[in-house]
Amino acid sequence: MPRQRSAYTTQVLIAFGCVYFFWGSTYVAIRFGVEVLPPFLLASVRFLIAGPLMLALCVMRGMSLRLTRREFGLLAAIGILMLGGGNMGLVWCEQYLSSGLAALIIAVIPLYVAIFEALLPNGEGLRAKGWLGIVIGFAGLVVLLSPGLRESLHGDTRQLIGAAVALGCALSWTCGSVLARRAKLPVSPFVAAAWQMFFAGLFNACVTILVGGYRGGQWGVQAWASILYLVTFGSLVGYTAYIYLLEHVPVAKVATYAYINPVIAVILGAIFLRERFVAIEYVGMGAILLAVYLVTSSKLKSGAPTAETECVAVEREA
Repeated sequence: MPRQRSAYTTQVLIAFGCVYFFWGSTYVAIRFGVEVLPPFLLASVRFLIAGPLMLALCVMRGMSLRLTRREFGLLAAIGILMLGGGNMGLVWCEQYLSSGLAALIIAVIPLYVAIFEALLPNGEGLRAKGWLGIVIGFAGLVVLLSPGLRESLHGDTRQLIGAAVALGCALSWTCGSVLARRAKLPVSPFVAAAWQMFFAGLFNACVTILVGGYRGGQWGVQAWASILYLVTFGSLVGYTAYIYLLEHVPVAKVATYAYINPVIAVILGAIFLRERFVAIEYVGMGAILLAVYLVTSSKLKSGAPTAETECVAVEREA
């Protein structure tokens, strides 16, 4: 029995490590990728590979891939919202944003989810601590983006536009998250995620072709390393670890990835990309992470899991 308990503890710690590190590191991998590949192309190829691979893994594990027409439609919509509008837009933003800044902006997703659930019919209420977290979070966002705002006043609007699009990406991801939760599909999370990635890959490819976003790619070691890292560690390993944790660990603990991932992204961005924040941005970073903690703990301690941790989500960013 002690050996079994020790093995179980080790597995849980490894799974947490995978979710914390790999999901946080995808922001840096995306940043490396967009240096040599058009953003829409990177987002397309990633899920065109990850989707079929995930479907094949489901078949190997004996899972049925059969779905009703309604289930196909819902999974397509969720995949497009989360991995199309959400992820592909994020990849585009990282042309103009540092990986750490992008991760911190995307960290507002739990705040969006909390607002949606508080306002939608039959949604979850939010206690005073949660509303305080939302106020702190958006105040922190303003502080975080203040350097970009100052630059825009001097004619360089790229960072501000990137930040605005990133907020839109977070909103698209939130809509997909809320839809996934309310749809209550009787489908294995692994199968659902596989179809979402597959549909997102097709959608992203269509957008790439329509806008001519497939031109100008430099298909070298850096491009393929970015794609393989995102497919392997972002989509396959990271998501498998996430599902394992949801099945074996209280949701409150799993939800901690929401404020650990941005920290990992900032640290790795500083190490591998030499990204640096100015002092005021660290203040904004701290406010956003505090806000995410207040919102998630407020909802979770009331006995209701957050939409983002209950829904079928492949990854935040990434």
